[in-house]
Amino acid sequence: MKLFAGLEQIIKTEEPMAPYTWFRIGGAAQYFIEPTSVEQLAEVLKRCRESEMPVRVLGGGANLLVDDSGVRGAVIHITGEKFSEVAFTADGVKAGAAADLSRLVLRCVREGKSGMECLTGIPGSIGGAVRMNAGGAFGDIGSIVETVHLMDADGVAFTRMRGELTFGYRCTNITSTVILGAEFRLLAEDQHRVLNQVKQIWIYKKNTQPLARRSAGCIFKNPRGLSAGALIDKAGLKGRNVGGAFISDKHANFIIAEPKTRASDVLKLINIIRETVYKRLEVYLELEIEVW
Repeated sequence: MKLFAGLEQIIKTEEPMAPYTWFRIGGAAQYFIEPTSVEQLAEVLKRCRESEMPVRVLGGGANLLVDDSGVRGAVIHITGEKFSEVAFTADGVKAGAAADLSRLVLRCVREGKSGMECLTGIPGSIGGAVRMNAGGAFGDIGSIVETVHLMDADGVAFTRMRGELTFGYRCTNITSTVILGAEFRLLAEDQHRVLNQVKQIWIYKKNTQPLARRSAGCIFKNPRGLSAGALIDKAGLKGRNVGGAFISDKHANFIIAEPKTRASDVLKLINIIRETVYKRLEVYLELEIEVW
């Protein structure tokens, strides 16, 4: 491991990826790296760039499927205290990329800050949420982002302001290798009103989504003007399974992974869904989850 000499304490080799994803499935990472500081992160990125080693960045693993064969190259896990810091200001909140989104929503309630309640029930980290513009029927995170702190493939940190950012449906114009954190614009609001909104959204999602099951959230993006879940249901696929992977009876755009499910089961089921929906309804479904 000459490439990472001096950094051995933050690196594991052939580390199983399953425990780091919400699906709890997938193979091992050739190099699994957990920097404890921005400086270590920059050094890791610089060395990977110089050696032309492929790099993938892992956050909360909520929207990810890792192949059974694993991941070659380096997986950099953004986690730990340094990357999870949260600080409230007069105008909003600043959060590190590894800060848990669901916990931050509840902290905003306690602080009497409104703006993040639309993200209730969405799992994952702040970095991943910003990267994919996480959201749903109640709004998305891009609407409250003021500043995003980033790091490029050479380990150089920089900042992008709101005017330089574009947020679309489950996408942004952020192409930098790592999101370090972000600042959000929030409004002062009565705690009870914010809490009531969070409760209403949570009850709605609990009743319509399999939140307690092993899944990666919505598998497919909604085609323009349509619901992916409704299309899958209309195609008669609710309850369909491959091995231990099956389409949720509660929400057809969720795939549940039972214990001992393989990533190949999920991938086969994804292909069945795509082919069936296209054949019966002439709509092509685009993945929302990432597949490594």
